[in-house]
Amino acid sequence: MNKLSHLIVKLRYVILIAAIALLVPSAIGYFNTRVNYDILTYLPKDIETMKGQDILLDQFGTGSFVLYVAEGMEEKDVANLKSKIENVDHVADVIWYDSVMDLSVPMEMLPTEVYDAFNSEDATMMFVVFDEGTSSDGTMQAIEDIRKISDKQCFMSGMSAIVTDTKNMAEKETPIYVGIAVLLAVIVLSLTMDSYLIPLFFLLSIGMAIVYNMGTNVFKGEISFITQSLSAVLQLGVTLDYSIFLWHSYQEELERNDDKKDAMANAISATFTSVLGSSITTVAGFIALMFMSFTLGLDLGIVMAKGVVFGVIGCVTILPSMILVFDNLIEKTKHKPLMPEFNRIPKFIAKHYLAFLAIFLVLLYPAIYGNNHTSVYYDLTQTLPDSLESVQGANEVDEKFEMNSAYMLLVDKNLDSASMNQMIKELKNTDGILAVLSTDSLIGPALPREFIPEDAFDKLESDEWKMVLLTTDYKIASDEINAQINQVDKIVKSYDPKAMVVGEAPCTKDLINITNHDFNVVNTVSIGLVFLIIAFVLKSVSLPFILVAVIEFAIFVNMGLPFYTKTTIPFISSVVIGTIQLGATVDYAILMTTRYLNERKDGHDKKEATLIALSTSMKSVIVSALSFFAATFGVGLISSIDMIGSLCNLMARGAIISMFTVLLVLPAMYMLFDWVIVKTTFGMKDVEAVHHEHHHFGDFIHHVA
Repeated sequence: MNKLSHLIVKLRYVILIAAIALLVPSAIGYFNTRVNYDILTYLPKDIETMKGQDILLDQFGTGSFVLYVAEGMEEKDVANLKSKIENVDHVADVIWYDSVMDLSVPMEMLPTEVYDAFNSEDATMMFVVFDEGTSSDGTMQAIEDIRKISDKQCFMSGMSAIVTDTKNMAEKETPIYVGIAVLLAVIVLSLTMDSYLIPLFFLLSIGMAIVYNMGTNVFKGEISFITQSLSAVLQLGVTLDYSIFLWHSYQEELERNDDKKDAMANAISATFTSVLGSSITTVAGFIALMFMSFTLGLDLGIVMAKGVVFGVIGCVTILPSMILVFDNLIEKTKHKPLMPEFNRIPKFIAKHYLAFLAIFLVLLYPAIYGNNHTSVYYDLTQTLPDSLESVQGANEVDEKFEMNSAYMLLVDKNLDSASMNQMIKELKNTDGILAVLSTDSLIGPALPREFIPEDAFDKLESDEWKMVLLTTDYKIASDEINAQINQVDKIVKSYDPKAMVVGEAPCTKDLINITNHDFNVVNTVSIGLVFLIIAFVLKSVSLPFILVAVIEFAIFVNMGLPFYTKTTIPFISSVVIGTIQLGATVDYAILMTTRYLNERKDGHDKKEATLIALSTSMKSVIVSALSFFAATFGVGLISSIDMIGSLCNLMARGAIISMFTVLLVLPAMYMLFDWVIVKTTFGMKDVEAVHHEHHHFGDFIHHVA
């Protein structure tokens, strides 16, 4: 590493020029990476609901649909509006009363439930069907175009409308997230650094690493909007302390070395060795996300693991080059750090370790209980701002038609009429089902087949399948609708074992089952990986148990708080927060434990070793936690998309809770389990013999101060 460090120092100008030049292809890659705003597309492709979606698209040309409500309009005006909507690109079809019957035939001739499905007081409803998927660019553009030709009295409800609004909101807010994260990071760095200019170079080098990371996503083809919104902020949060470490290391080397280039080369070597350990745990947390069968985890995991790697490379190449090239400017802006030296607090913590241990034991049960009982939501419309057109549309459909959602069945086209009619009858009697619309439910004694336009059959039938549309007054992701879907599935499969239940509500039901399973997988993998890394880095059997227990306690406190504050969090938070908090904050514990082991090996007793480890690590732990807090806190405060805001709030709070846990509980663990640590850690065989021989405790207080 030493030769490489000297080479980096020697090539500092070349590195800076190359780093700036690489921004161009990265920016091109960034702008050519598609962003996916529909998280249901991350469900596994082999489940029935996803296969059904493919059949709808292939055989019916139906990628997705929205419910469109027009109020207070004459029938001929609605017919006129309908034909305008039909002309919009990517609109495959608009199903309304005149799709089923000629306008010259009075509406009253329709079977009652069909009539009620399209009409309510002065409002009439159409099903607008698109020829592409829910979140495809074509569908989102079609929604925008329909809004342009619609009147104020028209409303759209459905997943595609929500996705379109989410996209507009995320595009507007993502630059603000980055701006706020940078601003708060500057405040933290100004408190902790000894130069006014150095924070700027930190943020420039991290900013470059973020651009490279976002640019290389082009190889994935697309990323989710959650990854897009969070990755810059997260990358800043988890890699900022690498830069701080390099700067502190460089300052220490300057005291021993007159030559700045040599000092920097040594600092690069020292930083790389220590940052490698902490970055591996962070990467392990993100790798654990890749084990989710809900592939949003894979998406976020790949981008963030890559981001940490770019962050480490930038920290040992771009940042040292900037510091050396702009050395004179940095020197001119030096000042005393505003953060105080922590001398008294470590003594207080070491002295009262039993009290902190007692607090840990008292909080343990409520933290675990809260963590296990925090409620999560899966319905993405639930927390979007009411000002959004899609939310207003959903409320309008609910209010006027007492209908919360609609989903579809695909049934074998060759199923005989008698079975089909019997099945429809059973479906109508299912709790919460408002209407069952299919070619079979339209035809009846009052309405012979000849009355119905031929193309109405084409829309509801393909070569292999018949489509049946169900409307329900249950909300998506509710226990009621999930029970209803189970019931419907049972009924339909009793007539046609190959039939499928498809649509947003069934997809969301699958999402609930899959993420519950993913939660356990991700937690097990992340704890396992971090456990092995700690065992390897610290060469100990007992320390992985102690360190993981301490950070897991911090995670339980963080995830348990929403239960006590009666807050419902988005489902994705419950799956990813544990791994991110474990991966990003276990480094604090490793840093302090490494120092503790070294002091024990040097012959200090457990109390002295604990005090020195605490005194020397406290500042680094606080700065690291504050950096992570700064990057995420502001976003949590301002985001209108609760899924992003909630994640950031939990990460910000998690960093602070982990900081307090490591500084207050971990020292107590050293004191309590010292004998176990000494017996089970490689290279500590002779430690017990050297107990109080070398130094007096008072000398050490003086040494530390």
